[in-house]
Amino acid sequence: MIHFPHADALCALPHPYALDSVPTGLFDKAMAEISLFHSHHTPGYEHWLNANGLTVDDLEHLTDWSRLPPIYASYFKQRMLLSPTAEDALELTSSGTSGQKSRMRYDERSMAAAQGMVANIFEHYGWSTPDAPCNYLLFSHEPEAANRLGTAYTDQFLCRFAPTNRVAYALRRTGKSHEFDVFGVIRALQSFAEEGLPVRIFGFPALLWHVLERMRETGMQDLRLAPGSLVFLGGGWKKQAAEEMPRQQVYARITRQLGIEPRRCRDGYGAVEHAVPYIECAHHRFHVPVYSKVFVRHPSDFSVQPFGEPGLLSFVSPYISSSPAHAVVMSDLATLHPANCECGLETQWFELHGRAGTRASRSCAMAAAEMIKEN
Repeated sequence: MIHFPHADALCALPHPYALDSVPTGLFDKAMAEISLFHSHHTPGYEHWLNANGLTVDDLEHLTDWSRLPPIYASYFKQRMLLSPTAEDALELTSSGTSGQKSRMRYDERSMAAAQGMVANIFEHYGWSTPDAPCNYLLFSHEPEAANRLGTAYTDQFLCRFAPTNRVAYALRRTGKSHEFDVFGVIRALQSFAEEGLPVRIFGFPALLWHVLERMRETGMQDLRLAPGSLVFLGGGWKKQAAEEMPRQQVYARITRQLGIEPRRCRDGYGAVEHAVPYIECAHHRFHVPVYSKVFVRHPSDFSVQPFGEPGLLSFVSPYISSSPAHAVVMSDLATLHPANCECGLETQWFELHGRAGTRASRSCAMAAAEMIKEN
């Protein structure tokens, strides 16, 4: 078995936003370690380095990791890029019901690293409550053996941080596919409110918004879910900007109709191509954990943008050994900000502006939005 002592040590750091807890030079050593592994073992990666002005000898001395050439996330929709550790590894996909899918494989250590980061962040925010059973409402796909969607896998994993009393799914199995069961969700919420246990709501914001709208349109009485309830959204909205609601408006409606206060409503950014979690703080800003570095790149030449200037969101992190996805650039537009958030966290944060480009881009959120139309 191949060992990655520096990368594993970085990804296991228990304080996800404490920069002073990161041993000096650990991030650079971890990135060099994983980059050297892919250079020596992943077909084509050393050529990719050379084509972008770097050699293997440069890696051990590199400190500016924006120089490491990223792979465009949409490339994973065209082909799988695998290291030897990806053989028989867990395969996850993006996209919902149709369109191109990114296919990624996560070997055991890569998945453990990603899940460990999530666990540390949940612990940081006090969301790991092993003695407090919860009811769960998952705005994701009801499990089936053939379902390898990354979002469904993530939502199942998130149920580990509080004991499960009951689980309700918004996207129900039909035998051939999944359908959005809006009235089933409303009945589950009513039942959960009567039961009095805290409720954890995970998944697509567009689906939750549709439920809130249906509750309003039908004149349904507002609910008061138990104290300690949590809303943790992820996956974005459909591409048409007119359909997307500002997050603060969504949170206000959640508070009014479900009784969950805004500080217990959070959004998360992630992708099957990059599993490091970026989770909103209490002031609803996506902070960068110590496990990665974030750059914003100019769309025309991939040059790094300064703070406050929008561009394509780009990540580097040494967590993944099964694919050379340790440096990726996404199709999302974002702006990076210095560590000046009122929440007091020490790390930089970014704001999202939506997907770049004019051609329709398929995603899980797109497919989920189509289910709203069908129902």
